[in-house]
Amino acid sequence: MIAIERIEPGSFADEAGLCPDDLLVTINTLPMNDLVDYYRALQADHLVIEVFRQGEILVVECEKFEDEEIGLEVAHPEPHQCGNQCLFCFVHQLPKGLRRSLYIKDEDYRFSYLYGSFITLTNTSEADLQRITTEKLSPLYISVHATDPRVRNHLLGCQVPAIVPLLERLAAADIQMHCQIVLCPGINDGTVLQQTIDTLAGLYPQVASIAVVPVGLTRYRQHLPALRVPNQSEALHCIEQIDAYQRKFMEKLRTRLVYAADEMYQLAATSLPELDAYEDLPQLENGVGLTAQFRVEAEEVLLEAEPLNLDAAVIVTGRSFVSQMQDIAARLALRTGIDIEVVAIDNEFFGPDVTVAGLVTGIDLVNQLRGIIRGRPLLLPNVMLKADEERFLDDMHIDALRSALGVSVVAVDSSAWGMLEGLELLAQGPIDVIRC
Repeated sequence: MIAIERIEPGSFADEAGLCPDDLLVTINTLPMNDLVDYYRALQADHLVIEVFRQGEILVVECEKFEDEEIGLEVAHPEPHQCGNQCLFCFVHQLPKGLRRSLYIKDEDYRFSYLYGSFITLTNTSEADLQRITTEKLSPLYISVHATDPRVRNHLLGCQVPAIVPLLERLAAADIQMHCQIVLCPGINDGTVLQQTIDTLAGLYPQVASIAVVPVGLTRYRQHLPALRVPNQSEALHCIEQIDAYQRKFMEKLRTRLVYAADEMYQLAATSLPELDAYEDLPQLENGVGLTAQFRVEAEEVLLEAEPLNLDAAVIVTGRSFVSQMQDIAARLALRTGIDIEVVAIDNEFFGPDVTVAGLVTGIDLVNQLRGIIRGRPLLLPNVMLKADEERFLDDMHIDALRSALGVSVVAVDSSAWGMLEGLELLAQGPIDVIRC
């Protein structure tokens, strides 16, 4: 059974008389044991729901569209924990005093299925595998890193089951997999990377995409193994390898299959592909194709933008994306009549190798904006904040940022459309803190 935690007013669940603290017993006779069971049950368009309340079983029925929500929130499961000691584990590179949830090393196939989080499959039990294959929990997002067992054990910092037999078992059950390789120079690049891509490509179409992402390192690596990000030459060589594979796979499989993350092109100081080179953007959330998508959306936004009643605004981003933001901001300024300044925030908190907007902290925003904000309202991408708490990684609340800078703050969607919507909101009048 799963506890119901919240009922949305006016929803089907509300009209049916369901209440917080009711226990979901079954939906369409299927037992409700966790969030996976619940969301899979919602795929039906007719629901017969049994709930347990004060010693009694109540039954309600619902007609709805396929995959439509019914207006209730159920208890979220505690994630299974990761027992690996990965050389590049981001949790191991965190200082004290951040949001508590950041220190959780989750490794849970359920979260991979529900949210697209990457797992290594190292703590997946036989019962877990049977559930995945029987219930077709697909797609899954899998951190492979290397298919050579020796290299993978080194990267994960412990002896783990060989990954290839696990992938083959999932492929045989027709489970779709999106795989990632975190590239660590001198360890899993070069011929090791070639072997890994070859092996994964042999499992196509069940292996539906492969992303190669450069390792991310903070300055908090005392007593951790020596690692470094790829230099320009290494990043360029990686891209050349991937380009060659893409040509080969397009001819043989009619898909590019393997992609380099946007950050790899930035490290290589070379231009990124156009949007159609990323096909259906299978690993957008992994930083693969974000820049190309932003460029295309920016052209659409510029066609929609009109003059706005706002003198000036500041937009912040990470160092890696500043050139893209400055280009669209300059053109958007001409369309709207707003003096827009884009400020790249250097990540002094985590270190200079961390350049993405999603890892910018509140304290860095305060320190670097305080002297230049000059009363102008601020737009910041919502990837900097934990959605349900409005807190930055260093646990600073967005209200504290507003107070420190003394300006209106709008947290916007991390897209060109988000920029325009934020400017339109600011043009409507004074704002304290808004998310859009």
